[in-house]
Formats: sequence, C-alpha cells, structure tokens
Amino acid sequence: MSLFLRGLAAAALSLAVALPAPAHEHIKLTDLDGRNVTLHGLPEKVALGFYYEDYLAVAGAEGAAKLVSLSRAPWADWRPGQWAAYGAVFPALETLPDFGNADDNSFSVEALIASQPDVAILASWQTAAIGEAGVNQIKDAGIAVVAIDYNAQTLERHLLSTRILGAVTGQPERAEHLAALYEAKTKDTLERIAKAGPSGKKIYVELAQKGPAEVGNTYGKGMWAGVIDLVGGQNIAAGQIANWGPLSPEYVIAAQPDVIVLAGSEWRNKPEAVLLGFGETDAAAQPKLAAYAARPGWEALPAVQARAVYGIYHGGNRTLSDFVYARTIAKALYPEAFADVDPAAELRAYYQDWLPVVPDGTFVTKLQ
Repeated sequence: MSLFLRGLAAAALSLAVALPAPAHEHIKLTDLDGRNVTLHGLPEKVALGFYYEDYLAVAGAEGAAKLVSLSRAPWADWRPGQWAAYGAVFPALETLPDFGNADDNSFSVEALIASQPDVAILASWQTAAIGEAGVNQIKDAGIAVVAIDYNAQTLERHLLSTRILGAVTGQPERAEHLAALYEAKTKDTLERIAKAGPSGKKIYVELAQKGPAEVGNTYGKGMWAGVIDLVGGQNIAAGQIANWGPLSPEYVIAAQPDVIVLAGSEWRNKPEAVLLGFGETDAAAQPKLAAYAARPGWEALPAVQARAVYGIYHGGNRTLSDFVYARTIAKALYPEAFADVDPAAELRAYYQDWLPVVPDGTFVTKLQ
C-alpha cells in the first residue's frame, strides 16, 4: 500500500474519535499528541496557539467570536500582512490577551489560564515546548488541551487535525469538506507526477529573508524539503543539511540546480528580503528575485538560464492551503503535467470558499 493510501486509511480509522456531539454531551477525541481528551460540551471560549487560518477555515466566522486569547507573535509579527487582513474583518483580534510565544520561551501558561478558555488549541510543537508540566498546569485549571499538527506534513495528520478542529468548533461538515478538498488535491498532484515519471530535476530552496549578499537557510528535512520529497524533486540540500541551515555558495553552484525556489514573506523590516504575501506585489518582488539570480556564479546555473527561479509564500506551507504551494513546486518540476494548473487561481478559490478575507497580494511568482 502506498504512503498516500496508508495515510487515507489511518485517517479514516481515526475519524470516529474526532466527531463532535451536541453541545450538552461530552466530546471525546484523541489529539495529535496521542492524548485522550474529553470536552464537557461544545467549547464556547477558545485559546488559540497557532494555525490561525486553519482554525478559521474550519470554524468560520463563529470561531473568531469564540477566541478569548492568542499566541500573538506567530501571527502578528511573523505574518503582519495576514494579521492586518484578518484584523480588518475581526477588530477584536487586536485586543485579545496574548499568552506569549513558545518559539522564544515567552509562552505564559498563567496568561493562558487567566483568559479562562474552555479549551486551548495548541500546535504539537507548542505543547512540546511547554512540556507535560505546562500541559498539566492548564488541565489542572479545568481547561482542556487539544494538540493539532500541520507541521508534520503528512496527509494523515493534516486530515486528523482538520477533523479535530471540526469536532472542537462544532463544524464537522466544514471540516469534512476541507479534508476532502485537501485529499483530492494531494491525490491529483501525486497522480500527475506518477503519470509524468521522474523529472530528474535538481531543486534548491532558500529562505530569502536576508537578501542576496547573505546566504539564507535551506531545508534538508521538513518544511520546503518535505514538499520537495512529496513531489519527487531532487533536493540538493538532502544529506547536506540535517533540518535547516545555509549551504555554501560553492556547493550550490557545483550542484547546478535546475529549479530555484526563494521563500519570501511579509518581512517589512528586512528591506533586502523577497516580500511575498498579503499586501505584497509582483512588481516589487521581481527586482528582488532578479537580485538573487544575479549572485556571483549564478548566471550560468541551469535554473537562472531557464528563468526557473520562483518566489513562494513562506507562510503558506504547513497549512490546509499548502496543496497550492506543493502544486507550484510540482509545476516547476513537471511543467507539462501541470500545464492546466494555476496555483494562484486555486489559492484565490480556496479563500473565496473558506475564509473571510481576500488574498490580496502575490503568493507565488516566477522570475520574468
């Protein structure tokens, strides 16, 4: 059985534990940490740690009204354009209590408890950061802790996380539609690749945050490396970088990548970065992509010669809409197989169907 089909089977078997009950009944589920959780009725007050867009896609506008606190920095600081777009629709976000950021050890269990939620929905990387002691402290205050995990980049955990969000928010039908969409797009991507056969193309991804004068991180495992693995590209960082870190300029040139992907975001305090995402324009992104392509020694790289240099939104990976970015990279590797696929149009359709904001900005682009 293929990895994809095993993921489908595991997700189907686990679905029963994630289905919600009426508000007056207990909801029992197994979260993505493997923790058995019982909710005493449908939660009305939610502390949200991460996966903000995914939560809102499943919960709908009603889910925003249930929020009583946030881990604010990973949204407002990491994705300021995205934060501003949602703040325009939900002004109350700006005044929600902030319980800190597990990524920089400022996470405050006490602040989360003080917001008096019925449930804390946290990423598995956040529960790992605060440890069992932190999780138990929250639980001892009478607050259920539910861990979800899109960071794992597996079909199974994407689907289970979505269905668990459906259970906790009382939106099982939305969750099922979203899970089916993600499943179908992933299946279509893999079927096109299987039909096309190996591309044989080498690919290099760089976090384009520091500008071309300084080498940014690439990924040997997880994050964009996980996407490359999914779509069958030859990642030049594989075996060179354990998780993330920079490759030497000499190694990149020697590897002669056929495709280069520059991951950009809304880093407005980093003037040399490739800026992509909400509020960002292709007109501004093109000179930044060109500056990277003009690095010493890059002019002769196959990717630069073919103008196969792409910009991709760093904040879009490891989400319910990340099938768009997988298809962007797949199209770069197998252009004929994905000739009829327009990732930017698919992203717009996703937002139109599932989210309350319009994705005004550039999220995927190619060097002209």
